[in-house]
Amino acid sequence: MKKALSLLLLTGSLFAHAQKGETQKGWKALSDGKTTRGWHSYGSSVAGSAWEVHDGAFCLNMTNGKKGGDLTTDEEFENFDLKLEWKISPKGNSGIIFLVHEDTTVYKASYFTGLEMQVLDNDGHPDGKYYKHRAGDLYDLVASSKETVKPVGEWNQVEIVCNRGSLKLYLNGTNVVSTTLWDAHWNELVAHSKFKNFPPGFAQYHKGRIALQEHDGNEVCFRNIMIKKL
Repeated sequence: MKKALSLLLLTGSLFAHAQKGETQKGWKALSDGKTTRGWHSYGSSVAGSAWEVHDGAFCLNMTNGKKGGDLTTDEEFENFDLKLEWKISPKGNSGIIFLVHEDTTVYKASYFTGLEMQVLDNDGHPDGKYYKHRAGDLYDLVASSKETVKPVGEWNQVEIVCNRGSLKLYLNGTNVVSTTLWDAHWNELVAHSKFKNFPPGFAQYHKGRIALQEHDGNEVCFRNIMIKKL
């Protein structure tokens, strides 16, 4: 496990630099780089013990019976520009889920309402064989226009801009997905996806939380998580 975490953290954290440079421009850091303050596991009041902080990054470590769950912001966001970096382990799968409506009496997981930008080892995980399931895709809804993901063991830069129905996903500086939410075309996309039989409410909330996915305990790290309200 220590070896795997070392692989995930080969590059030193840029958290302090990002925090100093971005907050002056209206950005807010969603992590203090030391604790999980401001976050909790979906459906819980606290963050699962498997979510550890290493060199300013949230890293999932499910060893020794630790509990994970999707690490979810305490705060909800509506129109926003979100930036972060992720690094996945070999054969790993995760995701960045947003516009999550947290009501566990109806929705047992964050993905029952939220949209997901896929985080994946394309070559090592089985999901990499499926269209619209590869890194950078709007999971099962819109495929990336271009694959710009970096090799396993390297940090990938993400930007998600959700503004009044306009959604743009960027991976390593390239706009890989552009779509419009909640119009007739959007409803058709959902109707022809795996989400068509989900409980009512999937991808319909205009405001919600951000969640970092725990998928089958796969090791993953996220850092430099910054947001600007639009």
